[in-house]
Amino acid sequence: MSSERTPPPSAVPLPPRQLPPQNSTKPPVWPIVASESTATTPLASKCARVTREDGICCKELKDDERTLIDPDVVRDVVIGLSDGLTVPFALAAGLSSLGESKFVVLAGVAELIAGAISMGIGGFLASQSERDHYRYLRTQTAARVIRSCDGEMEREVAEVLAPIGVDDKACRAVARSLRDVEVDENGNGQLVSGASGDNETTSLRWSKDVGITAFLLKFGQGLEEVPDKRLYISAFTIGMGYLVGGLIPLLPYFFIPQAQVALIYSCVITGMVLLVFGAVKAHVTGAGVGTYTYVWGAVSTLLVGGVAAGAAFVIVRALEG
Repeated sequence: MSSERTPPPSAVPLPPRQLPPQNSTKPPVWPIVASESTATTPLASKCARVTREDGICCKELKDDERTLIDPDVVRDVVIGLSDGLTVPFALAAGLSSLGESKFVVLAGVAELIAGAISMGIGGFLASQSERDHYRYLRTQTAARVIRSCDGEMEREVAEVLAPIGVDDKACRAVARSLRDVEVDENGNGQLVSGASGDNETTSLRWSKDVGITAFLLKFGQGLEEVPDKRLYISAFTIGMGYLVGGLIPLLPYFFIPQAQVALIYSCVITGMVLLVFGAVKAHVTGAGVGTYTYVWGAVSTLLVGGVAAGAAFVIVRALEG
């Protein structure tokens, strides 16, 4: 009895690439292993979902879905709240010897408004100085890139990439690709910052973010341009943080006529707010996971804020004496 052999299955062609709808903002999905044609697959569109049993693309596998708050915003909030919790508290504590809370409230509110405005202006000027410094370095670096030779640019790129394990060949390829984007064959910069749609044939709309100049600034010096809206966000965040933080130690003085009694409640409320603020800060910054992280964040914030407020209180009392 002869056994019949089952013929091998014929090769099954891959399904045609699905293009997104015209109004969709998602890029097309390409297979990461093989392609139906010899077209070069864009790296950003590669996906291995066709070879995975669960059908999920690897770039969609995320361990932590929590979105963290912008660290610049967190920094501004911390600066505003910490100053607001310590300076008005020390002023109110020093004025508590006057006996009546209304004098403490008047002086505290006046200092609070002036301090919030001053802190907001300070945040605006600090962000503006950071932006102007970056723009100056970008202009200087772009001019140096144009007049430098290929070997110098390869050396600078290697200084950034070699310490993290990139070999010389890859460094040269990266330097060449970045330089070709930014500098033409005649050694002239070919990208115009902020180009409009009419000039897309000769320039790129995102020219400030591509090329060897942007690479050297971002990865070589760790600098990024501060957006114009960041100036106003920083001013508002620091000013409001100071205003909200300063109101907390002053609240008891609004309801308790005796300043000495209100001072005790002010100390308790300020301490509790510092504990809560420290735990919240540890959460939004992603400092860690677990009870220990939140406890340490709360206690450390209380200690730092308490020492600052205590030192300011001692100095005010010493000046009164």
